[in-house]
Amino acid sequence: MTCTIGRMTSAAGEPPTHNTPAALALGFLTGAVIGVSLTAFISGCVTERAPLIIVGLVLPAVYGFLFFLSTLPRRAREAAVVPRTALAVIESREVVGGKTSDVPVRFELSVVPDDAPAFRVEIRQDINLVELPDYRARGVVVVEYPPDRPWNTRIVKRPTPEWEERAVVARVDSVPGPAMKSDSPEGCAGGLLTLLGLLLGAAAVLLLFRADLFDSYEGENALSRRPSVSSSSSTTAVTSAMGTVTLGPGQSMLDEGELRKAVESLTQGANKPRALTVVVQDRLLTVVFAPIGVESAGFDPRSLPYDRVPGLVEEARTGVGSPQSWQLAADGVTGSLTLRVVVTGDGGTGTLEADGQGKVLRRSGS
Repeated sequence: MTCTIGRMTSAAGEPPTHNTPAALALGFLTGAVIGVSLTAFISGCVTERAPLIIVGLVLPAVYGFLFFLSTLPRRAREAAVVPRTALAVIESREVVGGKTSDVPVRFELSVVPDDAPAFRVEIRQDINLVELPDYRARGVVVVEYPPDRPWNTRIVKRPTPEWEERAVVARVDSVPGPAMKSDSPEGCAGGLLTLLGLLLGAAAVLLLFRADLFDSYEGENALSRRPSVSSSSSTTAVTSAMGTVTLGPGQSMLDEGELRKAVESLTQGANKPRALTVVVQDRLLTVVFAPIGVESAGFDPRSLPYDRVPGLVEEARTGVGSPQSWQLAADGVTGSLTLRVVVTGDGGTGTLEADGQGKVLRRSGS
């Protein structure tokens, strides 16, 4: 026996819009929190300030917790509402995407409750591909919806035997009029306010800590902004982490005053230059600088015993025959300054180690 179900329609309310003052204010606040936390975290990493890093990590968590608490009463009220079960006829269906076994499907339904006005609604629900043929147009299905929020209608995939039998024998009339939508479109005003909040939050952090940020930027790039100097006699190149000086033909770092002048060309303008390693070859000087702000590492390259360098190289040459190349490496990473000289000749290699004053500690040759 087929039973025809038809009901008078009535306005069942409209889904909430995204452009209410409260929703717009929430979007602006969310954008501001994102902007502040992200900018604070990045600024803290750049300036090495732990409070900023902590703010960047803690602020989103606190905001999320407060949002959870503020929406808890509403969600409790919604959970307490007993859903209503009804029959509905599928007016249309459309698969809107998905590459897995469950695909999102847009349904337009005419819902006809037993003891409430009928209404038309458009919903989106994931349906398994195997079960999709069961949801054909003009087919009758069992649905559930909160009485106060009919736009949240959901198709019951496994109804009770009683409702399943009713859906098989019933014929449900269509409900005229436009369909309510479970996902009301979000206007551009909300997105613009969220973006505005993000930009203002980021700008507030940059404005409050601009001195630290710009000082850090200036410090890290002081060397890299220094122009390269080229002439017929030498070339100086400096980056934020390393500096080099190359002498021209016919010159040597062992010449009187050349090594001191080369080091000073790399450290000019710096208050307390710190170097991790200084490597000197016949015509090349390389200085590896310590990171900005780390004053405990390295040594002042201007404190090298310049007058002792030619003598140390001469002592390391003993027993190596005709010298072909030499190198001096000054290392202060471990704390005390250590000089290591290596001279290579046709008769072997000679090495020696000296302290920061140029006093020979040990010597070897091969």
